[in-house]
Amino acid sequence: MKKNITTSADAPLKPQMEKFSGYQKFLIAILAILQFTVVLDFMILSPLGNILIKEMSLSPEQFSWAVSAYGFAAGIAGFISAGFNDKFDRKKILLFFYTGFIIGTLLCGLATSFEYLLIARIITGIFGGVIGSVSLAIVTDIFHFNQRGRVMGFIQMAFAGSQVLGIPAGLAMANHFNWHSTFFMIVALGGIIGLVVLFRMKPVDGHLNAQTENNPIKHLFRTIEKRDYRIAFLASALLPTGGYMMMPFGTTYVEHNIGIASKDLPIIFLMTGIASMLIMPLVGRLSDRLNKFHVFVGGTFVAIIMVTIYTNLNPSPLWLVIMINVLMFVGIMGRIVPSNSLSTAVPDLKDRGAFMSVNSSLQYLMGGVSSKFAGLIVTQETPTSPLGNYDVLGLVVTIVSLICIFLVYRMSVIVREKTKTMNAQQVPAS
Repeated sequence: MKKNITTSADAPLKPQMEKFSGYQKFLIAILAILQFTVVLDFMILSPLGNILIKEMSLSPEQFSWAVSAYGFAAGIAGFISAGFNDKFDRKKILLFFYTGFIIGTLLCGLATSFEYLLIARIITGIFGGVIGSVSLAIVTDIFHFNQRGRVMGFIQMAFAGSQVLGIPAGLAMANHFNWHSTFFMIVALGGIIGLVVLFRMKPVDGHLNAQTENNPIKHLFRTIEKRDYRIAFLASALLPTGGYMMMPFGTTYVEHNIGIASKDLPIIFLMTGIASMLIMPLVGRLSDRLNKFHVFVGGTFVAIIMVTIYTNLNPSPLWLVIMINVLMFVGIMGRIVPSNSLSTAVPDLKDRGAFMSVNSSLQYLMGGVSSKFAGLIVTQETPTSPLGNYDVLGLVVTIVSLICIFLVYRMSVIVREKTKTMNAQQVPAS
Protein backbone atom coordinates (compact mmCIF):
# COMPACT_ATOMS: atom_id res chain seq x y z
CA MET A 1 0.00 0.00 0.00
CA LYS A 2 1.27 3.44 -0.87
CA LYS A 3 2.38 5.63 2.00
CA ASN A 4 1.65 9.37 1.97
CA ILE A 5 4.89 11.22 2.55
CA THR A 6 4.76 14.59 4.29
CA THR A 7 7.29 16.84 5.89
CA SER A 8 7.31 17.19 9.66
CA ALA A 9 5.78 20.63 9.29
CA ASP A 10 2.89 19.34 7.19
CA ALA A 11 2.09 16.19 9.12
CA PRO A 12 -1.23 15.96 11.00
CA LEU A 13 -1.57 17.10 14.57
CA LYS A 14 -0.11 14.92 17.32
CA PRO A 15 -1.17 14.97 20.95
CA GLN A 16 2.33 15.33 22.39
CA MET A 17 4.66 18.29 22.03
CA GLU A 18 7.73 17.49 19.93
CA LYS A 19 11.21 18.50 21.10
CA PHE A 20 13.39 20.84 19.06
CA SER A 21 16.59 19.69 17.36
CA GLY A 22 19.85 21.60 17.83
CA TYR A 23 19.51 23.30 14.44
CA GLN A 24 15.88 24.18 15.12
CA LYS A 25 16.96 25.90 18.34
CA PHE A 26 19.58 27.87 16.41
CA LEU A 27 16.98 28.83 13.80
CA ILE A 28 14.54 30.03 16.47
CA ALA A 29 17.29 32.11 18.08
CA ILE A 30 18.55 33.75 14.88
CA LEU A 31 15.04 34.50 13.58
CA ALA A 32 14.10 35.98 16.95
CA ILE A 33 17.21 38.21 17.05
CA LEU A 34 16.72 39.21 13.41
CA GLN A 35 13.09 40.04 14.13
CA PHE A 36 14.27 42.03 17.16
CA THR A 37 16.13 44.48 14.92
CA VAL A 38 13.17 44.83 12.54
CA VAL A 39 10.68 45.37 15.37
CA LEU A 40 13.02 47.79 17.12
CA ASP A 41 13.50 49.84 13.96
CA PHE A 42 9.73 50.07 13.54
CA MET A 43 8.89 50.71 17.21
CA ILE A 44 11.71 53.10 18.09
CA LEU A 45 10.23 55.96 16.07
CA SER A 46 7.30 56.29 18.48
CA PRO A 47 9.42 56.60 21.68
CA LEU A 48 11.60 59.09 19.82
CA GLY A 49 8.48 60.98 18.78
CA ASN A 50 8.66 63.63 21.45
CA ILE A 51 12.30 64.38 20.51
CA LEU A 52 11.60 64.39 16.76
CA ILE A 53 8.50 66.55 17.08
CA LYS A 54 10.51 69.20 18.94
CA GLU A 55 13.77 69.03 16.93
CA MET A 56 12.10 68.91 13.49
CA SER A 57 9.09 71.04 14.51
CA LEU A 58 6.68 68.34 13.36
CA SER A 59 2.92 68.54 13.74
CA PRO A 60 1.02 65.44 15.00
CA GLU A 61 -0.18 64.85 11.44
CA GLN A 62 3.36 65.00 10.02
CA PHE A 63 4.63 62.62 12.66
CA SER A 64 1.77 60.21 11.97
CA TRP A 65 2.85 60.31 8.31
CA ALA A 66 6.42 59.43 9.30
CA VAL A 67 5.13 56.44 11.27
CA SER A 68 2.51 55.27 8.76
CA ALA A 69 4.86 55.61 5.75
CA TYR A 70 6.66 52.45 6.86
CA GLY A 71 3.37 50.54 6.95
CA PHE A 72 2.16 51.72 3.56
CA ALA A 73 5.52 50.96 1.93
CA ALA A 74 5.73 47.54 3.58
CA GLY A 75 2.21 46.66 2.48
CA ILE A 76 2.80 47.58 -1.16
CA ALA A 77 6.17 45.78 -1.21
CA GLY A 78 4.59 42.66 0.27
CA PHE A 79 2.02 42.45 -2.50
CA ILE A 80 4.64 43.01 -5.20
CA SER A 81 6.94 40.33 -3.78
CA ALA A 82 4.19 37.81 -2.93
CA GLY A 83 4.15 36.09 -6.30
CA PHE A 84 7.93 35.59 -6.21
CA ASN A 85 8.46 34.41 -2.61
CA ASP A 86 7.62 30.79 -3.43
CA LYS A 87 9.97 30.77 -6.42
CA PHE A 88 13.29 31.05 -4.58
CA ASP A 89 15.18 29.65 -1.62
CA ARG A 90 13.71 31.43 1.41
CA LYS A 91 17.20 32.02 2.85
CA LYS A 92 18.18 34.05 -0.24
CA ILE A 93 14.93 36.02 -0.08
CA LEU A 94 15.55 36.74 3.61
CA LEU A 95 19.10 37.97 3.00
CA PHE A 96 18.06 40.19 0.10
CA PHE A 97 15.37 42.03 2.04
CA TYR A 98 17.39 42.21 5.25
CA THR A 99 20.23 43.90 3.38
CA GLY A 100 17.80 46.49 2.00
CA PHE A 101 16.36 46.96 5.48
CA ILE A 102 19.83 47.77 6.89
CA ILE A 103 20.44 50.33 4.12
CA GLY A 104 17.05 51.95 4.81
CA THR A 105 17.77 52.14 8.54
CA LEU A 106 21.12 53.81 7.81
CA LEU A 107 19.30 56.45 5.76
CA CYS A 108 16.91 57.04 8.70
CA GLY A 109 19.92 57.77 10.90
CA LEU A 110 21.23 60.25 8.35
CA ALA A 111 17.91 62.11 7.99
CA THR A 112 17.97 65.86 8.74
CA SER A 113 14.44 66.92 7.70
CA PHE A 114 10.88 65.64 7.65
CA GLU A 115 11.03 64.96 3.90
CA TYR A 116 14.34 63.07 4.20
CA LEU A 117 13.01 61.03 7.13
CA LEU A 118 9.80 60.22 5.26
CA ILE A 119 11.72 58.90 2.24
CA ALA A 120 14.04 56.87 4.50
CA ARG A 121 11.07 55.30 6.31
CA ILE A 122 9.52 54.36 2.97
CA ILE A 123 12.73 52.62 1.87
CA THR A 124 13.04 50.83 5.22
CA GLY A 125 9.41 49.73 5.01
CA ILE A 126 9.80 48.36 1.47
CA PHE A 127 12.44 45.91 2.66
CA GLY A 128 11.69 45.48 6.35
CA GLY A 129 8.02 44.77 5.80
CA VAL A 130 8.68 41.59 3.84
CA ILE A 131 11.07 40.07 6.39
CA GLY A 132 8.36 39.03 8.83
CA SER A 133 6.42 37.10 6.20
CA VAL A 134 9.55 35.30 4.99
CA SER A 135 10.39 34.36 8.59
CA LEU A 136 6.90 32.96 9.13
CA ALA A 137 7.15 30.94 5.92
CA ILE A 138 10.46 29.49 7.16
CA VAL A 139 8.89 28.62 10.53
CA THR A 140 5.96 26.92 8.78
CA ASP A 141 8.31 24.91 6.53
CA ILE A 142 10.60 23.75 9.32
CA PHE A 143 8.35 23.32 12.38
CA HIS A 144 5.35 21.06 12.95
CA PHE A 145 2.01 22.69 13.81
CA ASN A 146 2.19 21.52 17.43
CA GLN A 147 5.61 23.19 17.78
CA ARG A 148 4.63 26.54 16.31
CA GLY A 149 3.00 27.98 19.42
CA ARG A 150 6.30 27.71 21.27
CA VAL A 151 8.23 28.96 18.23
CA MET A 152 5.92 31.96 17.90
CA GLY A 153 6.22 32.58 21.62
CA PHE A 154 10.01 32.79 21.37
CA ILE A 155 10.05 34.80 18.14
CA GLN A 156 7.43 37.21 19.49
CA MET A 157 9.87 37.81 22.34
CA ALA A 158 11.49 40.13 19.80
CA PHE A 159 8.78 42.61 20.76
CA ALA A 160 9.55 42.13 24.43
CA GLY A 161 13.29 42.28 23.76
CA SER A 162 12.88 45.60 22.02
CA GLN A 163 11.13 46.83 25.17
CA VAL A 164 13.76 45.47 27.57
CA LEU A 165 16.95 46.19 25.64
CA GLY A 166 16.32 48.05 22.43
CA ILE A 167 14.05 50.95 23.31
CA PRO A 168 15.75 51.82 26.64
CA ALA A 169 19.15 51.60 24.94
CA GLY A 170 17.89 53.65 21.99
CA LEU A 171 16.42 56.32 24.26
CA ALA A 172 19.60 56.41 26.33
CA MET A 173 21.70 56.92 23.21
CA ALA A 174 19.30 59.60 21.98
CA ASN A 175 19.54 61.43 25.31
CA HIS A 176 23.34 61.14 25.65
CA PHE A 177 24.24 61.64 21.97
CA ASN A 178 21.37 62.32 19.57
CA TRP A 179 18.45 60.45 18.03
CA HIS A 180 20.49 59.63 14.90
CA SER A 181 22.77 57.32 16.94
CA THR A 182 19.82 55.07 17.77
CA PHE A 183 19.43 54.05 14.12
CA PHE A 184 23.20 53.61 13.71
CA MET A 185 23.08 51.13 16.61
CA ILE A 186 20.46 49.06 14.75
CA VAL A 187 22.58 49.13 11.58
CA ALA A 188 25.63 47.77 13.42
CA LEU A 189 23.66 44.96 15.06
CA GLY A 190 21.90 44.14 11.79
CA GLY A 191 25.19 43.75 9.96
CA ILE A 192 26.38 41.11 12.43
CA ILE A 193 23.09 39.19 12.21
CA GLY A 194 23.15 39.25 8.43
CA LEU A 195 26.58 37.61 8.40
CA VAL A 196 25.40 34.87 10.77
CA VAL A 197 22.42 34.13 8.51
CA LEU A 198 24.68 34.07 5.46
CA PHE A 199 27.21 31.58 6.86
CA ARG A 200 25.22 29.48 9.34
CA MET A 201 21.66 29.16 8.08
CA LYS A 202 20.84 26.26 5.75
CA PRO A 203 18.87 26.71 2.51
CA VAL A 204 15.08 26.51 2.85
CA ASP A 205 13.96 25.30 -0.55
CA GLY A 206 11.70 22.27 0.01
CA HIS A 207 8.70 24.26 -1.20
CA LEU A 208 10.23 24.54 -4.68
CA ASN A 209 9.35 20.89 -5.39
CA ALA A 210 5.66 21.61 -4.79
CA GLN A 211 5.36 24.48 -7.28
CA THR A 212 2.85 24.02 -10.11
CA GLU A 213 2.48 27.67 -11.21
CA ASN A 214 5.43 29.31 -12.94
CA ASN A 215 3.89 32.75 -13.45
CA PRO A 216 4.36 34.85 -10.27
CA ILE A 217 1.38 37.11 -11.04
CA LYS A 218 -0.98 34.17 -11.58
CA HIS A 219 0.40 32.54 -8.44
CA LEU A 220 -0.40 35.68 -6.45
CA PHE A 221 -3.98 35.98 -7.74
CA ARG A 222 -4.68 32.26 -7.30
CA THR A 223 -3.56 32.64 -3.70
CA ILE A 224 -5.81 35.65 -3.09
CA GLU A 225 -8.88 34.10 -4.70
CA LYS A 226 -9.04 31.16 -2.26
CA ARG A 227 -11.91 31.73 0.19
CA ASP A 228 -10.23 30.17 3.24
CA TYR A 229 -7.17 32.32 2.67
CA ARG A 230 -9.26 35.49 2.46
CA ILE A 231 -10.81 34.83 5.88
CA ALA A 232 -7.33 34.46 7.37
CA PHE A 233 -6.17 37.60 5.57
CA LEU A 234 -9.01 39.66 7.05
CA ALA A 235 -8.39 38.34 10.56
CA SER A 236 -4.67 39.03 10.39
CA ALA A 237 -5.18 42.49 8.90
CA LEU A 238 -7.47 43.67 11.71
CA LEU A 239 -5.49 42.05 14.53
CA PRO A 240 -2.73 44.69 14.98
CA THR A 241 -4.96 47.68 14.25
CA GLY A 242 -5.32 48.73 17.88
CA GLY A 243 -1.60 48.71 18.58
CA TYR A 244 -0.84 50.73 15.44
CA MET A 245 -3.40 53.34 16.46
CA MET A 246 -2.14 53.79 20.02
CA MET A 247 1.61 53.40 19.47
CA PRO A 248 2.55 56.62 17.59
CA PHE A 249 1.44 58.88 20.43
CA GLY A 250 2.18 56.54 23.34
CA THR A 251 5.12 58.40 24.88
CA THR A 252 3.48 61.79 24.35
CA TYR A 253 0.32 60.53 26.10
CA VAL A 254 2.29 59.11 29.03
CA GLU A 255 4.30 62.30 29.48
CA HIS A 256 1.70 65.00 28.90
CA ASN A 257 -1.57 63.29 29.96
CA ILE A 258 -0.51 60.88 32.70
CA GLY A 259 2.26 63.11 34.03
CA ILE A 260 5.25 60.72 33.83
CA ALA A 261 8.62 62.46 33.38
CA SER A 262 10.53 61.69 30.17
CA LYS A 263 13.46 60.35 32.21
CA ASP A 264 11.16 57.62 33.59
CA LEU A 265 9.98 56.39 30.16
CA PRO A 266 12.83 53.83 29.82
CA ILE A 267 11.74 52.28 33.13
CA ILE A 268 8.23 51.70 31.77
CA PHE A 269 9.59 50.04 28.61
CA LEU A 270 12.08 48.00 30.65
CA MET A 271 9.55 46.60 33.12
CA THR A 272 6.96 45.93 30.43
CA GLY A 273 9.53 44.13 28.31
CA ILE A 274 10.81 41.97 31.16
CA ALA A 275 7.27 40.87 31.99
CA SER A 276 6.55 40.13 28.33
CA MET A 277 9.73 38.04 27.98
CA LEU A 278 8.63 35.92 30.92
CA ILE A 279 5.05 35.55 29.68
CA MET A 280 5.59 34.90 25.95
CA PRO A 281 7.11 31.39 26.25
CA LEU A 282 4.26 30.49 28.61
CA VAL A 283 1.68 31.73 26.12
CA GLY A 284 3.41 29.70 23.41
CA ARG A 285 3.27 26.52 25.49
CA LEU A 286 -0.38 27.13 26.33
CA SER A 287 -1.13 27.60 22.63
CA ASP A 288 0.43 24.19 21.87
CA ARG A 289 -1.22 22.40 24.80
CA LEU A 290 -4.67 24.04 24.75
CA ASN A 291 -7.11 25.24 22.12
CA LYS A 292 -5.40 28.15 20.35
CA PHE A 293 -8.67 29.99 19.83
CA HIS A 294 -9.50 29.82 23.55
CA VAL A 295 -6.08 31.27 24.40
CA PHE A 296 -6.70 34.04 21.86
CA VAL A 297 -10.07 34.93 23.40
CA GLY A 298 -8.55 35.09 26.88
CA GLY A 299 -5.80 37.42 25.69
CA THR A 300 -8.32 39.59 23.85
CA PHE A 301 -10.47 40.25 26.91
CA VAL A 302 -7.42 41.05 29.04
CA ALA A 303 -6.29 43.51 26.34
CA ILE A 304 -9.73 45.15 26.07
CA ILE A 305 -9.99 45.72 29.81
CA MET A 306 -6.50 47.17 30.15
CA VAL A 307 -6.73 49.36 27.01
CA THR A 308 -9.96 50.86 28.32
CA ILE A 309 -8.33 51.65 31.67
CA TYR A 310 -5.11 52.96 30.08
CA THR A 311 -6.74 55.33 27.57
CA ASN A 312 -8.84 56.94 30.33
CA LEU A 313 -6.06 57.47 32.89
CA ASN A 314 -5.65 60.70 34.81
CA PRO A 315 -2.24 61.74 36.21
CA SER A 316 -0.98 58.59 37.97
CA PRO A 317 2.08 57.29 39.84
CA LEU A 318 4.80 55.47 37.92
CA TRP A 319 4.15 52.08 39.57
CA LEU A 320 0.50 52.10 38.46
CA VAL A 321 1.38 53.01 34.87
CA ILE A 322 3.94 50.19 34.77
CA MET A 323 1.43 47.65 36.11
CA ILE A 324 -1.24 48.67 33.58
CA ASN A 325 1.27 48.58 30.71
CA VAL A 326 2.48 45.12 31.72
CA LEU A 327 -1.03 43.67 31.84
CA MET A 328 -1.99 45.40 28.59
CA PHE A 329 0.99 43.97 26.71
CA VAL A 330 0.37 40.50 28.16
CA GLY A 331 -3.12 40.66 26.68
CA ILE A 332 -1.92 41.99 23.33
CA MET A 333 0.82 39.37 22.96
CA GLY A 334 -1.59 36.68 24.23
CA ARG A 335 -3.59 37.40 21.07
CA ILE A 336 -0.72 37.50 18.60
CA VAL A 337 0.95 34.16 19.44
CA PRO A 338 -2.11 31.85 19.05
CA SER A 339 -3.52 33.76 16.06
CA ASN A 340 -0.20 33.64 14.20
CA SER A 341 0.10 29.93 14.98
CA LEU A 342 -3.36 29.32 13.52
CA SER A 343 -2.68 31.38 10.39
CA THR A 344 0.44 29.33 9.56
CA ALA A 345 -1.73 26.21 9.24
CA VAL A 346 -4.11 27.75 6.68
CA PRO A 347 -1.99 27.80 3.46
CA ASP A 348 -0.82 24.79 1.49
CA LEU A 349 2.93 24.20 1.12
CA LYS A 350 3.05 25.59 -2.43
CA ASP A 351 1.29 28.82 -1.38
CA ARG A 352 3.06 29.63 1.88
CA GLY A 353 5.41 32.34 0.69
CA ALA A 354 2.66 34.18 -1.22
CA PHE A 355 0.16 33.70 1.61
CA MET A 356 2.55 35.05 4.26
CA SER A 357 3.48 38.02 2.06
CA VAL A 358 -0.13 38.99 1.40
CA ASN A 359 -0.91 38.46 5.10
CA SER A 360 1.98 40.68 6.15
CA SER A 361 1.14 43.28 3.50
CA LEU A 362 -2.41 43.64 4.75
CA GLN A 363 -1.17 43.99 8.33
CA TYR A 364 1.24 46.75 7.37
CA LEU A 365 -1.30 48.53 5.16
CA MET A 366 -3.85 48.44 7.95
CA GLY A 367 -1.09 49.62 10.27
CA GLY A 368 -0.42 52.58 8.01
CA VAL A 369 -4.13 53.39 7.73
CA SER A 370 -4.54 53.01 11.51
CA SER A 371 -1.60 55.29 12.32
CA LYS A 372 -2.90 57.91 9.91
CA PHE A 373 -6.44 57.54 11.28
CA ALA A 374 -5.09 58.01 14.80
CA GLY A 375 -3.38 61.21 13.68
CA LEU A 376 -6.76 62.53 12.52
CA ILE A 377 -8.47 61.62 15.81
CA VAL A 378 -5.84 62.76 18.29
CA THR A 379 -5.47 66.49 18.85
CA GLN A 380 -2.74 68.56 20.49
CA GLU A 381 -2.78 72.34 20.72
CA THR A 382 0.98 72.76 21.27
CA PRO A 383 3.95 70.31 21.40
CA THR A 384 3.71 70.36 25.21
CA SER A 385 -0.10 70.19 25.56
CA PRO A 386 -2.00 67.04 26.65
CA LEU A 387 -3.43 64.89 23.86
CA GLY A 388 -7.13 65.08 23.17
CA ASN A 389 -9.44 62.21 22.14
CA TYR A 390 -7.01 59.46 23.20
CA ASP A 391 -9.92 57.72 24.94
CA VAL A 392 -11.68 57.52 21.56
CA LEU A 393 -8.79 55.37 20.33
CA GLY A 394 -9.43 52.98 23.20
CA LEU A 395 -13.06 52.61 22.15
CA VAL A 396 -12.10 51.90 18.54
CA VAL A 397 -9.57 49.29 19.70
CA THR A 398 -12.27 47.54 21.73
CA ILE A 399 -14.68 47.35 18.79
CA VAL A 400 -12.01 46.01 16.41
CA SER A 401 -10.88 43.44 19.01
CA LEU A 402 -14.40 42.03 19.31
CA ILE A 403 -14.65 41.70 15.52
CA CYS A 404 -11.32 39.82 15.55
CA ILE A 405 -12.74 37.19 17.91
CA PHE A 406 -15.29 36.20 15.26
CA LEU A 407 -12.74 36.17 12.44
CA VAL A 408 -10.16 34.14 14.36
CA TYR A 409 -12.92 31.66 15.27
CA ARG A 410 -13.64 31.21 11.55
CA MET A 411 -9.93 30.69 10.96
CA SER A 412 -9.77 28.07 13.73
CA VAL A 413 -12.65 26.17 12.08
CA ILE A 414 -10.75 26.17 8.77
CA VAL A 415 -7.64 24.77 10.46
CA ARG A 416 -9.65 22.11 12.29
CA GLU A 417 -11.33 20.93 9.07
CA LYS A 418 -8.03 20.91 7.22
CA THR A 419 -6.49 18.81 10.01
CA LYS A 420 -9.33 16.27 9.80
CA THR A 421 -8.78 15.97 6.06
CA MET A 422 -5.02 15.44 6.51
CA ASN A 423 -5.60 12.78 9.15
CA ALA A 424 -8.10 11.00 6.93
CA GLN A 425 -5.59 10.93 4.07
CA GLN A 426 -2.76 9.61 6.21
CA VAL A 427 -2.41 5.90 5.37
CA PRO A 428 -0.06 3.57 7.32
CA ALA A 429 2.65 1.76 5.42
CA SER A 430 1.97 -1.87 4.59
